[in-house]
Amino acid sequence: MTQDATQDALLRLLSQGHGGVLTTLKRDGRPQLSNVTHAYYPDERIIRISLTDDRAKTRNLRRDPRASYHVTTPDRWAYTVAEGTADLTPVAKDPHDDTVEELIRLYRDVQGEHPDWDDYRAAMVRDGRLVLRLRVERAYGIPARGDQG
Repeated sequence: MTQDATQDALLRLLSQGHGGVLTTLKRDGRPQLSNVTHAYYPDERIIRISLTDDRAKTRNLRRDPRASYHVTTPDRWAYTVAEGTADLTPVAKDPHDDTVEELIRLYRDVQGEHPDWDDYRAAMVRDGRLVLRLRVERAYGIPARGDQG
């Protein structure tokens, strides 16, 4: 497998599910890991994750935007670690602001349609939600068996 084919196979694994582990850096430099839900946008090479403003991972990313994201196949044989620099949207302040619109896009891409979008919009503001955009700068791991492109 060529280097490009390996990279493509590793990045494809990001699109094959919606769960993974986000790793940020604590103040003392040790990793802080969180199970999260994501959507991967291959055309942009961006992983999007909904966060709340009051969590350790969000504080960590504001202090040090370096992050890694780990996904694996159900059999745990193949995996991808995507490394990148975090870009955080503003915290949702209005049910119709750009952050809420991006959260809706993310929700749809992971869950489909919501039964009550007005309630969802209000909850995003109430919960202090924002979007992490992790641009994939480097990926490493073990591609899925038989994934040659």
